[in-house]
Amino acid sequence: MRDVCLAAAVTVALAGCDGCSKEDARSEAPSAADAAAAPAEKEGVRAASAIADAGLDSGGALAGGPWNVILLTIDSLRADMPWAGYAKPIAPRLTALHARSVSYANGYSTSSFTSKSIPGMLTGRYPSELARTGSFFTKYLSREQFVCTHLDAEGIPCVAGHAHMYFGPGQSGFENGFKSWKIVPGITFDYQTDPYVTSNKLTPLAIETLTEVARDDSRPFFAWFHYMDPHDEYKAHEESAHLRPDARSRARDLYDEEVFFTDLWIGKLLDFVESQPWAKKTVIVVTADHGEAFGEHGITRHAHEVWEELVHVPFFFHVPGVAPRVIDASRGHADLAPTILELLGAQKAPPLPGTSLVAELRGGAAPARDVIVDLPEDDYNERRRALIHGRTKIIAFGNDVRFALYDLEADPREAEDLILKKPELAAEMRALYKEASKRLEDVAPRGGIPKKDNAKKDK
Repeated sequence: MRDVCLAAAVTVALAGCDGCSKEDARSEAPSAADAAAAPAEKEGVRAASAIADAGLDSGGALAGGPWNVILLTIDSLRADMPWAGYAKPIAPRLTALHARSVSYANGYSTSSFTSKSIPGMLTGRYPSELARTGSFFTKYLSREQFVCTHLDAEGIPCVAGHAHMYFGPGQSGFENGFKSWKIVPGITFDYQTDPYVTSNKLTPLAIETLTEVARDDSRPFFAWFHYMDPHDEYKAHEESAHLRPDARSRARDLYDEEVFFTDLWIGKLLDFVESQPWAKKTVIVVTADHGEAFGEHGITRHAHEVWEELVHVPFFFHVPGVAPRVIDASRGHADLAPTILELLGAQKAPPLPGTSLVAELRGGAAPARDVIVDLPEDDYNERRRALIHGRTKIIAFGNDVRFALYDLEADPREAEDLILKKPELAAEMRALYKEASKRLEDVAPRGGIPKKDNAKKDK
Protein backbone atom coordinates (compact mmCIF):
# COMPACT_ATOMS: atom_id res chain seq x y z
CA MET A 1 0.00 0.00 0.00
CA ARG A 2 1.26 3.46 -0.84
CA ASP A 3 2.17 5.50 2.19
CA VAL A 4 0.84 9.00 2.88
CA CYS A 5 4.00 10.74 1.71
CA LEU A 6 3.96 9.02 -1.67
CA ALA A 7 0.30 9.81 -2.21
CA ALA A 8 0.92 13.43 -1.27
CA ALA A 9 3.84 13.75 -3.67
CA VAL A 10 1.80 12.48 -6.59
CA THR A 11 -1.18 14.63 -5.65
CA VAL A 12 0.88 17.81 -5.42
CA ALA A 13 2.70 17.15 -8.69
CA LEU A 14 -0.57 16.56 -10.53
CA ALA A 15 -2.61 19.21 -8.74
CA GLY A 16 -5.60 20.37 -10.68
CA CYS A 17 -5.93 17.15 -12.72
CA ASP A 18 -8.76 15.07 -11.31
CA GLY A 19 -8.77 11.44 -12.41
CA CYS A 20 -5.38 11.67 -14.06
CA SER A 21 -4.94 7.92 -14.08
CA LYS A 22 -7.84 7.48 -16.51
CA GLU A 23 -7.18 7.20 -20.22
CA ASP A 24 -9.39 10.19 -20.99
CA ALA A 25 -7.81 12.41 -18.36
CA ARG A 26 -7.31 16.03 -19.37
CA SER A 27 -5.27 18.87 -17.91
CA GLU A 28 -4.56 22.54 -18.26
CA ALA A 29 -2.58 23.76 -21.26
CA PRO A 30 1.05 24.82 -20.81
CA SER A 31 1.58 28.39 -19.71
CA ALA A 32 2.09 31.27 -22.10
CA ALA A 33 5.64 31.59 -20.79
CA ASP A 34 6.38 28.00 -21.80
CA ALA A 35 4.88 28.51 -25.24
CA ALA A 36 6.88 31.70 -25.71
CA ALA A 37 10.10 29.79 -25.12
CA ALA A 38 9.80 28.08 -28.50
CA PRO A 39 10.68 31.01 -30.80
CA ALA A 40 13.43 32.18 -28.47
CA GLU A 41 15.01 28.73 -28.54
CA LYS A 42 15.14 28.56 -32.34
CA GLU A 43 18.35 30.52 -32.43
CA GLY A 44 20.07 27.93 -30.22
CA VAL A 45 23.33 28.40 -28.35
CA ARG A 46 25.98 27.18 -30.77
CA ALA A 47 29.37 27.48 -29.12
CA ALA A 48 32.60 26.15 -30.58
CA SER A 49 34.73 27.17 -27.60
CA ALA A 50 34.59 25.96 -24.02
CA ILE A 51 31.81 27.31 -21.82
CA ALA A 52 32.06 28.66 -18.30
CA ASP A 53 32.90 26.11 -15.63
CA ALA A 54 29.75 26.58 -13.56
CA GLY A 55 29.05 23.34 -11.76
CA LEU A 56 32.41 21.79 -12.61
CA ASP A 57 35.38 20.70 -10.58
CA SER A 58 39.08 21.22 -11.35
CA GLY A 59 39.56 17.55 -12.18
CA GLY A 60 37.43 17.75 -15.31
CA ALA A 61 34.38 15.89 -14.03
CA LEU A 62 30.97 17.36 -13.33
CA ALA A 63 31.06 18.59 -9.74
CA GLY A 64 28.69 17.36 -7.06
CA GLY A 65 28.74 13.83 -8.41
CA PRO A 66 27.82 11.15 -8.51
CA TRP A 67 24.65 12.28 -10.25
CA ASN A 68 21.22 10.75 -10.52
CA VAL A 69 20.21 10.20 -14.14
CA ILE A 70 16.66 10.28 -15.51
CA LEU A 71 16.37 9.06 -19.10
CA LEU A 72 13.20 10.14 -20.91
CA THR A 73 12.69 8.39 -24.23
CA ILE A 74 9.80 9.24 -26.52
CA ASP A 75 8.78 6.64 -29.04
CA SER A 76 8.89 7.73 -32.71
CA LEU A 77 9.95 11.31 -31.92
CA ARG A 78 11.37 12.96 -35.06
CA ALA A 79 14.37 15.28 -35.05
CA ASP A 80 12.39 18.14 -36.61
CA MET A 81 11.03 19.46 -33.33
CA PRO A 82 10.42 23.19 -32.55
CA TRP A 83 13.95 23.69 -31.20
CA ALA A 84 15.27 22.43 -34.55
CA GLY A 85 13.12 24.73 -36.68
CA TYR A 86 9.72 23.04 -36.89
CA ALA A 87 7.16 25.85 -37.12
CA LYS A 88 4.34 24.39 -35.00
CA PRO A 89 4.76 24.79 -31.21
CA ILE A 90 4.10 21.12 -30.50
CA ALA A 91 6.47 20.66 -27.55
CA PRO A 92 6.68 23.81 -25.38
CA ARG A 93 7.93 22.08 -22.22
CA LEU A 94 10.64 20.09 -23.97
CA THR A 95 11.58 23.18 -25.96
CA ALA A 96 12.05 25.11 -22.72
CA LEU A 97 14.14 22.27 -21.27
CA HIS A 98 16.20 22.11 -24.46
CA ALA A 99 17.00 25.81 -24.11
CA ARG A 100 18.71 24.96 -20.80
CA SER A 101 20.51 21.85 -22.05
CA VAL A 102 23.55 20.60 -23.90
CA SER A 103 22.15 19.32 -27.15
CA TYR A 104 23.43 17.28 -30.08
CA ALA A 105 22.00 18.61 -33.33
CA ASN A 106 23.04 15.41 -35.09
CA GLY A 107 21.99 12.72 -32.66
CA TYR A 108 21.38 9.19 -33.96
CA SER A 109 19.45 6.22 -32.64
CA THR A 110 21.16 2.85 -32.79
CA SER A 111 18.52 1.48 -35.15
CA SER A 112 15.17 2.33 -36.75
CA PHE A 113 12.67 0.59 -34.49
CA THR A 114 12.22 -0.10 -30.81
CA SER A 115 13.33 -3.70 -30.42
CA LYS A 116 16.66 -3.01 -32.13
CA SER A 117 17.31 0.54 -30.89
CA ILE A 118 16.54 0.39 -27.16
CA PRO A 119 19.28 -2.20 -26.46
CA GLY A 120 21.87 0.28 -27.70
CA MET A 121 20.94 2.56 -24.81
CA LEU A 122 20.82 -0.19 -22.17
CA THR A 123 23.91 -2.16 -23.14
CA GLY A 124 26.14 0.33 -24.97
CA ARG A 125 26.42 -2.18 -27.82
CA TYR A 126 24.84 -2.67 -31.22
CA PRO A 127 21.98 -5.12 -31.67
CA SER A 128 24.04 -7.28 -34.06
CA GLU A 129 26.47 -7.89 -31.16
CA LEU A 130 23.90 -9.02 -28.61
CA ALA A 131 22.65 -12.48 -27.69
CA ARG A 132 19.08 -12.42 -29.01
CA THR A 133 16.32 -14.14 -30.88
CA GLY A 134 15.78 -13.49 -34.60
CA SER A 135 12.22 -12.17 -34.41
CA PHE A 136 10.92 -8.65 -35.04
CA PHE A 137 9.94 -8.41 -31.37
CA THR A 138 13.43 -9.48 -30.38
CA LYS A 139 14.15 -10.95 -26.97
CA TYR A 140 17.63 -10.31 -25.53
CA LEU A 141 19.12 -13.28 -23.73
CA SER A 142 22.24 -12.21 -21.82
CA ARG A 143 21.72 -10.50 -18.49
CA GLU A 144 25.43 -9.69 -18.31
CA GLN A 145 25.27 -7.49 -21.43
CA PHE A 146 22.94 -4.97 -19.73
CA VAL A 147 24.67 -2.20 -17.78
CA CYS A 148 22.00 -2.16 -15.06
CA THR A 149 23.08 -5.68 -14.10
CA HIS A 150 26.48 -4.22 -13.19
CA LEU A 151 24.97 -1.12 -11.56
CA ASP A 152 22.80 -3.36 -9.38
CA ALA A 153 25.90 -5.25 -8.26
CA GLU A 154 27.38 -1.90 -7.14
CA GLY A 155 24.27 -0.96 -5.20
CA ILE A 156 23.16 1.67 -7.72
CA PRO A 157 19.46 1.06 -8.35
CA CYS A 158 17.87 1.15 -11.82
CA VAL A 159 14.12 1.80 -11.97
CA ALA A 160 11.78 2.12 -14.94
CA GLY A 161 8.22 2.70 -16.11
CA HIS A 162 6.73 1.85 -19.51
CA ALA A 163 3.56 1.96 -21.58
CA HIS A 164 3.74 -0.96 -24.03
CA MET A 165 3.50 -4.67 -23.30
CA TYR A 166 6.60 -5.46 -25.35
CA PHE A 167 8.33 -3.96 -22.30
CA GLY A 168 6.51 -6.41 -20.03
CA PRO A 169 8.73 -8.71 -17.96
CA GLY A 170 9.95 -11.68 -19.97
CA GLN A 171 9.05 -10.18 -23.36
CA SER A 172 12.14 -8.21 -24.37
CA GLY A 173 14.78 -8.77 -21.69
CA PHE A 174 15.15 -5.00 -21.32
CA GLU A 175 14.35 -5.32 -17.61
CA ASN A 176 17.68 -7.07 -16.86
CA GLY A 177 19.27 -5.49 -13.79
CA PHE A 178 16.37 -3.18 -12.90
CA LYS A 179 15.32 -3.04 -9.26
CA SER A 180 11.84 -1.76 -10.13
CA TRP A 181 10.06 -2.30 -13.47
CA LYS A 182 6.49 -1.07 -13.88
CA ILE A 183 3.97 -1.09 -16.73
CA VAL A 184 0.98 1.24 -16.88
CA PRO A 185 -2.26 -0.63 -16.18
CA GLY A 186 -4.97 -1.46 -18.67
CA ILE A 187 -2.92 -2.33 -21.78
CA THR A 188 -2.38 -5.57 -23.69
CA PHE A 189 0.10 -6.61 -26.38
CA ASP A 190 -1.14 -5.38 -29.77
CA TYR A 191 1.18 -6.71 -32.47
CA GLN A 192 -0.05 -4.30 -35.13
CA THR A 193 0.05 -0.87 -33.50
CA ASP A 194 -0.23 1.08 -30.25
CA PRO A 195 -3.93 1.91 -29.75
CA TYR A 196 -3.64 3.32 -26.23
CA VAL A 197 -3.30 6.79 -24.71
CA THR A 198 -0.80 6.40 -21.88
CA SER A 199 1.22 9.55 -21.15
CA ASN A 200 -1.37 10.56 -18.55
CA LYS A 201 -0.84 7.21 -16.84
CA LEU A 202 2.92 7.01 -17.19
CA THR A 203 3.68 10.35 -15.51
CA PRO A 204 1.92 9.42 -12.21
CA LEU A 205 3.66 6.04 -12.34
CA ALA A 206 7.01 7.79 -12.91
CA ILE A 207 6.43 10.15 -9.98
CA GLU A 208 5.58 7.18 -7.78
CA THR A 209 8.71 5.33 -8.91
CA LEU A 210 11.01 8.32 -8.38
CA THR A 211 9.55 8.98 -4.94
CA GLU A 212 10.31 5.41 -3.93
CA VAL A 213 13.86 5.27 -5.27
CA ALA A 214 14.86 8.71 -3.96
CA ARG A 215 14.01 7.84 -0.33
CA ASP A 216 17.58 6.62 0.11
CA ASP A 217 19.63 9.66 -0.88
CA SER A 218 22.93 8.04 0.09
CA ARG A 219 23.49 6.69 -3.45
CA PRO A 220 22.62 7.80 -6.96
CA PHE A 221 19.90 6.19 -9.07
CA PHE A 222 19.13 5.64 -12.74
CA ALA A 223 15.50 6.01 -13.82
CA TRP A 224 14.11 5.39 -17.32
CA PHE A 225 10.63 6.21 -18.60
CA HIS A 226 9.53 5.48 -22.17
CA TYR A 227 6.56 7.52 -23.48
CA MET A 228 4.59 5.82 -26.26
CA ASP A 229 1.88 8.18 -27.51
CA PRO A 230 3.57 9.54 -30.68
CA HIS A 231 3.71 5.95 -31.94
CA ASP A 232 1.03 5.02 -34.45
CA GLU A 233 -1.95 4.98 -34.11
CA TYR A 234 -2.11 8.77 -33.88
CA LYS A 235 -4.96 10.30 -31.88
CA ALA A 236 -6.42 13.78 -31.49
CA HIS A 237 -6.49 15.38 -28.04
CA GLU A 238 -8.60 18.09 -26.46
CA GLU A 239 -5.49 19.83 -25.17
CA SER A 240 -4.00 20.16 -28.64
CA ALA A 241 -7.10 21.27 -30.56
CA HIS A 242 -5.48 24.67 -31.20
CA LEU A 243 -2.86 22.95 -33.38
CA ARG A 244 -5.38 21.53 -35.84
CA PRO A 245 -5.54 22.94 -39.36
CA ASP A 246 -8.89 23.97 -40.79
CA ALA A 247 -8.73 21.15 -43.32
CA ARG A 248 -9.06 17.46 -42.47
CA SER A 249 -6.08 16.42 -40.36
CA ARG A 250 -3.29 14.46 -42.02
CA ALA A 251 -1.27 11.80 -40.23
CA ARG A 252 1.44 14.36 -39.40
CA ASP A 253 -1.13 16.71 -37.86
CA LEU A 254 -2.42 13.95 -35.58
CA TYR A 255 1.13 12.96 -34.75
CA ASP A 256 1.82 16.56 -33.74
CA GLU A 257 -1.14 16.38 -31.36
CA GLU A 258 0.30 13.23 -29.83
CA VAL A 259 3.64 14.96 -29.32
CA PHE A 260 1.91 17.92 -27.67
CA PHE A 261 -0.03 15.61 -25.33
CA THR A 262 3.14 13.72 -24.41
CA ASP A 263 5.00 16.99 -23.86
CA LEU A 264 2.21 18.18 -21.54
CA TRP A 265 2.58 15.13 -19.30
CA ILE A 266 6.36 15.14 -19.42
CA GLY A 267 6.07 18.74 -18.26
CA LYS A 268 4.23 17.55 -15.14
CA LEU A 269 7.00 15.07 -14.49
CA LEU A 270 9.61 17.81 -14.91
CA ASP A 271 7.67 19.99 -12.46
CA PHE A 272 7.78 17.19 -9.91
CA VAL A 273 11.51 16.63 -10.38
CA GLU A 274 12.26 20.34 -10.06
CA SER A 275 10.34 20.46 -6.77
CA GLN A 276 12.53 17.77 -5.17
CA PRO A 277 15.64 18.40 -3.07
CA TRP A 278 17.57 15.92 -5.23
CA ALA A 279 16.85 17.85 -8.46
CA LYS A 280 20.08 19.83 -8.17
CA LYS A 281 22.08 16.61 -8.52
CA THR A 282 19.98 15.02 -11.26
CA VAL A 283 20.79 14.93 -14.98
CA ILE A 284 17.81 14.63 -17.34
CA VAL A 285 18.43 13.03 -20.74
CA VAL A 286 15.86 13.33 -23.53
CA THR A 287 15.94 11.32 -26.73
CA ALA A 288 13.93 8.96 -28.95
CA ASP A 289 14.32 5.30 -29.79
CA HIS A 290 13.84 6.19 -33.47
CA GLY A 291 12.09 8.70 -35.72
CA GLU A 292 8.99 8.44 -37.91
CA ALA A 293 8.33 8.67 -41.65
CA PHE A 294 5.44 10.51 -43.29
CA GLY A 295 5.94 9.60 -46.92
CA GLU A 296 9.67 10.33 -47.20
CA HIS A 297 11.32 7.70 -49.39
CA GLY A 298 7.85 6.29 -50.01
CA ILE A 299 7.41 4.91 -46.49
CA THR A 300 5.35 5.63 -43.40
CA ARG A 301 5.93 4.89 -39.73
CA HIS A 302 9.34 3.23 -39.11
CA ALA A 303 11.59 0.12 -39.25
CA HIS A 304 13.02 -1.66 -42.33
CA GLU A 305 15.35 1.19 -43.45
CA VAL A 306 17.89 3.61 -41.95
CA TRP A 307 16.92 6.88 -43.66
CA GLU A 308 17.46 10.12 -41.73
CA GLU A 309 13.78 10.53 -40.85
CA LEU A 310 14.02 7.18 -39.05
CA VAL A 311 17.35 7.45 -37.22
CA HIS A 312 18.11 11.17 -36.75
CA VAL A 313 16.58 11.90 -33.34
CA PRO A 314 16.53 14.53 -30.57
CA PHE A 315 19.37 14.03 -28.10
CA PHE A 316 20.00 16.44 -25.23
CA PHE A 317 21.14 16.58 -21.59
CA HIS A 318 20.00 18.98 -18.90
CA VAL A 319 22.73 19.23 -16.26
CA PRO A 320 22.09 21.65 -13.38
CA GLY A 321 24.75 24.36 -13.32
CA VAL A 322 26.11 23.65 -16.80
CA ALA A 323 25.63 26.24 -19.50
CA PRO A 324 23.56 25.25 -22.55
CA ARG A 325 25.01 24.84 -25.99
CA VAL A 326 24.31 22.98 -29.23
CA ILE A 327 27.01 20.61 -30.49
CA ASP A 328 27.13 19.87 -34.21
CA ALA A 329 29.34 16.78 -34.04
CA SER A 330 27.40 13.58 -34.75
CA ARG A 331 26.82 11.32 -31.78
CA GLY A 332 24.95 8.03 -31.39
CA HIS A 333 23.21 6.15 -28.63
CA ALA A 334 26.22 3.87 -28.27
CA ASP A 335 27.69 6.79 -26.29
CA LEU A 336 24.73 6.95 -23.91
CA ALA A 337 25.54 3.96 -21.68
CA PRO A 338 29.15 5.02 -20.94
CA THR A 339 27.90 8.57 -20.26
CA ILE A 340 25.31 7.35 -17.77
CA LEU A 341 27.85 5.08 -16.08
CA GLU A 342 30.27 7.97 -15.60
CA LEU A 343 27.57 10.32 -14.29
CA LEU A 344 26.45 7.70 -11.78
CA GLY A 345 30.03 7.15 -10.64
CA ALA A 346 29.96 3.44 -11.52
CA GLN A 347 33.27 1.65 -11.00
CA LYS A 348 32.79 -1.95 -12.13
CA ALA A 349 31.01 -1.87 -15.49
CA PRO A 350 32.79 -3.61 -18.37
CA PRO A 351 34.46 -1.56 -21.13
CA LEU A 352 32.14 -0.45 -23.90
CA PRO A 353 32.75 0.60 -27.53
CA GLY A 354 31.10 4.00 -27.11
CA THR A 355 32.63 7.15 -25.63
CA SER A 356 31.31 8.96 -22.57
CA LEU A 357 29.99 12.43 -23.39
CA VAL A 358 30.65 13.85 -19.91
CA ALA A 359 33.69 15.88 -21.02
CA GLU A 360 31.55 17.47 -23.75
CA LEU A 361 28.71 18.14 -21.32
CA ARG A 362 31.08 20.19 -19.22
CA GLY A 363 32.13 22.31 -22.20
CA GLY A 364 35.06 20.36 -23.58
CA ALA A 365 35.87 19.94 -27.24
CA ALA A 366 33.57 17.73 -29.31
CA PRO A 367 35.84 16.06 -31.87
CA ALA A 368 34.40 14.47 -34.98
CA ARG A 369 33.61 10.77 -34.58
CA ASP A 370 31.89 8.34 -36.88
CA VAL A 371 28.44 7.01 -35.95
CA ILE A 372 27.15 3.54 -36.79
CA VAL A 373 23.47 2.70 -37.30
CA ASP A 374 22.77 -1.02 -37.12
CA LEU A 375 19.64 -2.91 -38.21
CA PRO A 376 20.29 -6.66 -38.14
CA GLU A 377 18.19 -9.11 -40.11
CA ASP A 378 15.05 -10.57 -38.55
CA ASP A 379 11.80 -12.06 -39.85
CA TYR A 380 10.62 -8.66 -41.16
CA ASN A 381 13.83 -6.78 -41.87
CA GLU A 382 16.64 -7.29 -44.31
CA ARG A 383 19.92 -6.15 -42.81
CA ARG A 384 20.75 -2.46 -43.09
CA ARG A 385 23.79 -0.67 -41.71
CA ALA A 386 24.95 2.92 -42.08
CA LEU A 387 28.03 4.95 -41.26
CA ILE A 388 27.84 8.71 -40.71
CA HIS A 389 31.25 10.35 -41.22
CA GLY A 390 30.98 14.10 -40.65
CA ARG A 391 27.95 14.96 -42.75
CA THR A 392 28.52 12.16 -45.26
CA LYS A 393 26.48 8.99 -44.91
CA ILE A 394 26.90 5.60 -46.53
CA ILE A 395 24.17 2.95 -46.33
CA ALA A 396 24.85 -0.77 -46.86
CA PHE A 397 21.89 -2.81 -48.09
CA GLY A 398 21.56 -6.49 -47.27
CA ASN A 399 24.86 -8.11 -46.38
CA ASP A 400 26.80 -5.26 -48.00
CA VAL A 401 25.57 -6.22 -51.49
CA ARG A 402 24.79 -2.60 -52.44
CA PHE A 403 25.75 0.84 -51.15
CA ALA A 404 24.22 4.31 -51.33
CA LEU A 405 26.03 7.57 -50.53
CA TYR A 406 24.63 10.92 -49.41
CA ASP A 407 25.89 14.40 -48.57
CA LEU A 408 23.68 15.27 -45.60
CA GLU A 409 24.81 18.89 -45.55
CA ALA A 410 23.71 19.60 -49.11
CA ASP A 411 21.02 16.92 -49.29
CA PRO A 412 19.50 16.29 -45.84
CA ARG A 413 16.54 14.44 -47.39
CA GLU A 414 18.85 11.88 -49.02
CA ALA A 415 17.38 12.48 -52.46
CA GLU A 416 20.59 12.15 -54.55
CA ASP A 417 22.66 8.98 -54.35
CA LEU A 418 26.32 9.89 -55.00
CA ILE A 419 27.72 6.36 -55.06
CA LEU A 420 28.39 6.51 -58.83
CA LYS A 421 28.75 10.27 -59.16
CA LYS A 422 31.64 10.59 -56.69
CA PRO A 423 33.70 7.40 -57.02
CA GLU A 424 36.65 8.61 -54.92
CA LEU A 425 34.43 9.63 -52.03
CA ALA A 426 32.47 6.39 -52.42
CA ALA A 427 35.68 4.34 -52.18
CA GLU A 428 36.80 6.25 -49.09
CA MET A 429 33.43 5.80 -47.38
CA ARG A 430 33.24 2.10 -48.23
CA ALA A 431 36.66 1.62 -46.65
CA LEU A 432 35.61 3.49 -43.49
CA TYR A 433 32.42 1.48 -43.34
CA LYS A 434 34.22 -1.85 -43.67
CA GLU A 435 36.69 -0.93 -40.93
CA ALA A 436 33.84 0.12 -38.63
CA SER A 437 31.93 -3.10 -39.34
CA LYS A 438 34.98 -5.16 -38.43
CA ARG A 439 34.81 -3.65 -34.94
CA LEU A 440 31.30 -5.02 -34.45
CA GLU A 441 31.30 -8.55 -33.10
CA ASP A 442 28.37 -9.95 -35.09
CA VAL A 443 26.38 -12.62 -33.27
CA ALA A 444 23.91 -14.86 -35.09
CA PRO A 445 20.43 -14.83 -33.52
CA ARG A 446 19.71 -17.89 -31.42
CA GLY A 447 17.46 -20.27 -33.29
CA GLY A 448 18.00 -18.44 -36.58
CA ILE A 449 15.46 -16.23 -38.33
CA PRO A 450 11.93 -17.52 -37.77
CA LYS A 451 9.36 -17.81 -40.52
CA LYS A 452 7.21 -14.71 -40.89
CA ASP A 453 4.01 -14.53 -38.87
CA ASN A 454 1.84 -11.81 -40.38
CA ALA A 455 -0.27 -11.68 -37.25
CA LYS A 456 2.68 -10.45 -35.24
CA LYS A 457 4.09 -7.66 -37.36
CA ASP A 458 4.33 -4.25 -35.74
CA LYS A 459 6.08 -0.99 -36.34
